[in-house]
Amino acid sequence: MLRLLTETFFRVAAGAIVAVLSLSLVTPALAVSATAAPLLAFSARIAGDDARTRLIIDFDRKPDFKVHYVANPYRVLIDLPETAFGLKAEELEARGIFSDIRYGTMAAGRSRIVLTASRPVGVVLAEVQEEQGAASYRLVIDTAIVTDQAFQALMEKQSWQEAAAPASAEQTPVMLPGSRADGPFVIAVDAGHGGIDNGARGGVTKTEEKHVTLAFARQLTEALNALPGTRAILTRDKDEFLSLSQRVQLARNEGANLLISIHADTLKQKDIRGATVYTISDKASDSLAASLAERENLSDQIAGISFVDEPAEVADILLDLTRRETQAFSINLAQSIVSNFKDQVLLINNPHRHAGFRVLTAPDVPSILLELGFMSNKDDEKLLVDPAWQKKVAGLVAKAVEQYRSTVVANGG
Repeated sequence: MLRLLTETFFRVAAGAIVAVLSLSLVTPALAVSATAAPLLAFSARIAGDDARTRLIIDFDRKPDFKVHYVANPYRVLIDLPETAFGLKAEELEARGIFSDIRYGTMAAGRSRIVLTASRPVGVVLAEVQEEQGAASYRLVIDTAIVTDQAFQALMEKQSWQEAAAPASAEQTPVMLPGSRADGPFVIAVDAGHGGIDNGARGGVTKTEEKHVTLAFARQLTEALNALPGTRAILTRDKDEFLSLSQRVQLARNEGANLLISIHADTLKQKDIRGATVYTISDKASDSLAASLAERENLSDQIAGISFVDEPAEVADILLDLTRRETQAFSINLAQSIVSNFKDQVLLINNPHRHAGFRVLTAPDVPSILLELGFMSNKDDEKLLVDPAWQKKVAGLVAKAVEQYRSTVVANGG
């Protein structure tokens, strides 16, 4: 049911970013008659944030195009037939994912748009839409951040030569692994904090939360990848800052069936200890959950990123149904983890709680936030930095995920 709702939502929702990446987006040959007038790009606009960005360009005729990728720096190249760019400078001013945008003539009969980004990025949707009864055509390019591995795959799979005209034969798009019915069960493991955002700090060892979460995330990824038919990926595999929206987008790009965000917070009450599992809710279950969510949601502000609410989706009803289904699955996973932790890992009182964590907001990916314990408690801190304890807990979480997956499959999810 969740897969059906999600697929329907992404077909209908205007402006939604699809959850799988095409390694090659191709339209017919770019060859243009020497006597044909150049295309005219007469209007453009760009919008987005640091996780995904949409580029729209209006043409007087239907444009043929090809998309390529280049590294060092990360760039997306959009090749076009000869094009006259009648655009105002501010219409394609770099924003969102992109730090620089250039366009112009590339060679005889060829033009190019170059989108430069500071981190790996992929085109997840590229299409031409007919406007006003074929009086004009709109090129829509949706982009999203991807992992280093995904960008490398894009680079390796494409076949083109910088100096040569693009090949005329169409290529069949190749999809990355994701939550397809015939693919593995994908789990995104999100190590909280990172880079400039250190998170909590231990009172005894002075260890920063960002290092604890990454160490545990690696242990958990290893334990999950040992399960049959399972593929676990890290949203970050090094000490780098990721905004909350970037974490969610990376999980969706991989077609994640689950997102597990790892944290180890601190409290003023140093006697409180134990693990907690959180699921999303508009209303917090208690003051502790509300306070924790408020602190975690400030991560972006630490790096100087302001949060802007996204506009409502067109497919509001489908989106709401998807969220409800997703929330039910998230609760199922949370309960499975709590059950496996009993008598094995110390739990806080009322260990399953809920609040408005922004990292859990993907409408189509069941998500939980796992607080392993509190860095402010010396007993918890001792365990949190212990690799043997991390491995034990990671194994218990993996067991819970396996049980959750069996339940979902049994119920037709």
